[in-house]
Amino acid sequence: MSESTRRDFIQGTAALSVLSAAVLPLAAAAESTKMNSAFDYQHSPVALPFDAKALKGISEKLIQSHWENNYSGAVKALNLVRGRLTQALGDQNTPPYVYNGLKREQLFRTGSVVLHELYFANLGGDGKASADLRTRIGGAFGSFDAWESEFRKIAQGLGGGSGWVILGYNEQLKVLENYWMADHATAPAWTRPLLVLDMYEHAYQMDYGAAAAKYIDAFFANINWESVAKRA
Repeated sequence: MSESTRRDFIQGTAALSVLSAAVLPLAAAAESTKMNSAFDYQHSPVALPFDAKALKGISEKLIQSHWENNYSGAVKALNLVRGRLTQALGDQNTPPYVYNGLKREQLFRTGSVVLHELYFANLGGDGKASADLRTRIGGAFGSFDAWESEFRKIAQGLGGGSGWVILGYNEQLKVLENYWMADHATAPAWTRPLLVLDMYEHAYQMDYGAAAAKYIDAFFANINWESVAKRA
């Protein structure tokens, strides 16, 4: 085999490997689960994965209100927008700017639904990360304490306003980082959320008023690190 032929073969094999890596996960997902329709899908609220009475420093009243009004409200809004999109798509007289306004709402409501589900799913624990997880997170930030310090600082900076803090793994950059998010639609591209903190005032005002720092302490005391580890 000539050097040029060998080089072409290697490059072709590499390209096939990249293609397989991109396609196979989709094929596996299609086989293991039924893919929902892009136009007809209607989402159902996911029940709280913990006993709302059992959280430390976060009241049952607050959690129930958060779940029923903010999260479930986002689910209802998303389903409504999906229905409106289907109607608008079938109407040839719908201006593109009107359709895109609905698509913006779909993006925003989708972010709210998904982030709320991740947030509730990483609550209900004892707040104690395993030694293995502490080592893995610490390896990216220098130490686990350094990670926590930055995560808390970002959260404190969002106090009194709105947004999310996410510990996420960027699949493209291959880096574990803490991310600041101003709203439901500003998620970093191709990043897998591992730990999600809701910093909208509705997540803590009922219990703590403007004392966001106390809510952040309560959040850390209730993290379900086993759920976080399953996402890692």
